[in-house]
Amino acid sequence: MMTDLDPISYQNFYSEIKEALLHSRSQAYSAVNFAMVQAYWQIGRIIVEHEQRGSLRAEYGKGILQQISNQLTEEFGKGFDVRNLRNMRSFYVAFPKWNALRSELTWTHYRALLRVENEDARRWYMEESAAPQCRSRQMLH
Repeated sequence: MMTDLDPISYQNFYSEIKEALLHSRSQAYSAVNFAMVQAYWQIGRIIVEHEQRGSLRAEYGKGILQQISNQLTEEFGKGFDVRNLRNMRSFYVAFPKWNALRSELTWTHYRALLRVENEDARRWYMEESAAPQCRSRQMLH
């Protein structure tokens, strides 16, 4: 391999390029994860709004969620079973203000936070989980 750089300079040069790529990949991964969190929040909002308008609330969970689950799974793949749709509904109920969500957290983090019933405790765990030095999966499990 022919370069105009000595081996140490070349390694530094390569390391900078590699770091730029890894940083960009990390940002893209975070953006995609947060877009999915946003989509799940929206789905939860739509489900809650539909439930509140409908007079057949008791039948809602039995029929419509299963039907929606089947159709979404057929069109978009796994991740849309009735249980997950209920999680999305609970997500919206627990976090009704979109701007209160943290972009550093994934759907996995939010599902774990849903198990924390006390709102103040949930908010504390959310802030701690979003801290750069924290591995929130360790904290929440």
